[in-house]
Amino acid sequence: MKRLFCLMLTLAMLLSGCAHSAVPDTIADNYRVFYQIFVGSFSDSNGDGIGDIRGIINRMDYLNDGDTQSGKSLGVQGLWLSPIFKSPSYHKYDVTDYYEIDPDFGTMEDLEELLQLCHERNVKVILDLPINHTSSNNMWFLRFTNAQKDGAVSDEYYDYYSHCAVSEMQGGITYNQLTGVSSVFYECNFSTDMPELNFDNVAVRQAALDVAKFYLDLGVDGFRFDAIKYIYYGDTDASVDFWKWYMEELTSIKPDIYCVGECWSNDAETLEYIEALNCFNFQMAQAEGYIANAVKGTPMSVYTSYVENYQDSVLERNPNGMIMPFISNHDMDRSSGYLTLANKRTYMAANLYILCSGSPFIYYGEEIGMRGSRGGANTDANRRLAMLWGDGDTVEDPTGTTYDPEKQTNGTVLEHLENENSLYNYYCRLIQLRNKYPEIARGDYEAFTTSENRVGGFKISYNGSVTGLIHNTAEREISVDIGDSFIEICDFIGQGEATLDGTVLTIGPQTSVILK
Repeated sequence: MKRLFCLMLTLAMLLSGCAHSAVPDTIADNYRVFYQIFVGSFSDSNGDGIGDIRGIINRMDYLNDGDTQSGKSLGVQGLWLSPIFKSPSYHKYDVTDYYEIDPDFGTMEDLEELLQLCHERNVKVILDLPINHTSSNNMWFLRFTNAQKDGAVSDEYYDYYSHCAVSEMQGGITYNQLTGVSSVFYECNFSTDMPELNFDNVAVRQAALDVAKFYLDLGVDGFRFDAIKYIYYGDTDASVDFWKWYMEELTSIKPDIYCVGECWSNDAETLEYIEALNCFNFQMAQAEGYIANAVKGTPMSVYTSYVENYQDSVLERNPNGMIMPFISNHDMDRSSGYLTLANKRTYMAANLYILCSGSPFIYYGEEIGMRGSRGGANTDANRRLAMLWGDGDTVEDPTGTTYDPEKQTNGTVLEHLENENSLYNYYCRLIQLRNKYPEIARGDYEAFTTSENRVGGFKISYNGSVTGLIHNTAEREISVDIGDSFIEICDFIGQGEATLDGTVLTIGPQTSVILK
């Protein structure tokens, strides 16, 4: 009887071991997989060679067809659109009018239609909102210039932008002489055509708030904020205080707002800003980031201990905070230049950041192995190339591109759709797997080390249960004793399979395993 009882108990544990909270069709929080779209390079709907909002509408079935179980779309649950406001540049980070959609990209009605379609499919949309600087053609700056020329101290635009005399210049900040006023220099850290706003001015703060409120009222779900440390460049405390105020105001308007900040810096500085809002994790990204290094051979313990410690640091600073992992974006050389399809490192890198705590971001084209790098021309346009649809889409590379199209050797979307083992179809399966186990995004991570350098992972605690997530980044099968922490394999994904014989886990090359 005792033996029978033990057998029944073990069976019950096995049956419940892979049980997990059912994921409803509507994912009701912000732990989502987002997809970054550089709008002008994504999809062209009208034949002018420039990607536009209607092009995104036309491609929604590719991104999310509305059925989380169909497996026929990428299945992303959020879109980040690069700036869509009126601007003279191809990248639109120099805004001339925040209340007008750039004609290259469409109309306000197009945006409303996209929002409605996305919300019908439970996809959130966040806009890239660069508020620390504007275009020098912005009416605000033109009025500021005129007020300075006239010495009109009482003019509401007189102090709209950060400016000073030569004797007041601060080291590390870039200035340019204001046209027609030899004694006034305005702050312009990115370009002389991008003057920095003065957030000591209450009217400027209100203007930035009004812009955000306008789009929230329109139905936008939140924002990606550009260059957040440049609000008061060189003064972290002041910048953080601004973002705390700004986020409190926005949250009062929309309690479930989704926002993420770009603080391209080390973790110490980034964590200061996380007290106010979630921020991208730059230490995990790029060619020498924790993810790429792990895939290329750095011991997994380096990666897993970093993720555990970083998650702890985020939650200590902000109980509602989360990790925002990614491997590349519009300001970086594309990941398929240093993680190739041939050796499957692109697949393994996808495992490490999609199967991770928080809310990961995919850069458009990453799912088909698109390439692009600054190169000798030193132009970011090479990192923002036209999406390779392969079906006659007329979108063209942006102005300033010098990248050799012959280097695009990983195929088009059309080719990936037709290949069951393509990187695109792998991303589809990977996102479905992530959604199947909500603890992957929401749980508390504790590094799990093994005797093998290339095998490691996490114990993930969530809702009173513990899930195992173990990765093998090596290009060979490895067997390792994992003790009695886990008794059953629930799922695996990668270039091989996985089995558990007693306490010995045999895990295929470049494969990730979920256990209970």
